Amino acid sequence: MKDRIGLLALVDALAVLVFAAIGRQAHEGGAHDVAYALGEVVGIATPFLAGALVAALAVRSWRDPLAWRSGIAVWIGAVVIGMLLRWAFVDPPPLSFVVVATVSLAVLVLGWRGVVRGIMTLRGRRARQDAQRPA
Repeated sequence: MKDRIGLLALVDALAVLVFAAIGRQAHEGGAHDVAYALGEVVGIATPFLAGALVAALAVRSWRDPLAWRSGIAVWIGAVVIGMLLRWAFVDPPPLSFVVVATVSLAVLVLGWRGVVRGIMTLRGRRARQDAQRPA
């Protein structure tokens, strides 16, 4: 598991980037080149990535990145710190954006953990069933 911790942290970052990309596409769309669009997505995601990182460090999520505690901390950090940074450096976010961001980031940050945990549970059950079968 230790060799996968970095990968799991990257999945949180990817979840935040997906949130930013979906939001950018929904509001900007436009026919820009790929580099421009990627720059915009990274710019949109940066405050939320910073918030997720601060929260992950605060709760030491690398110890158990699949734990709900880790996921909830990353989610709340991304939303709260991300919104505060956005407010400070961009503009005050409208309430509708806060609600959509909170729900979207919950689905993405907690959702991948649920999927991975579900797969691990199924694999564990199959392994136990295989071990109980007579040879």
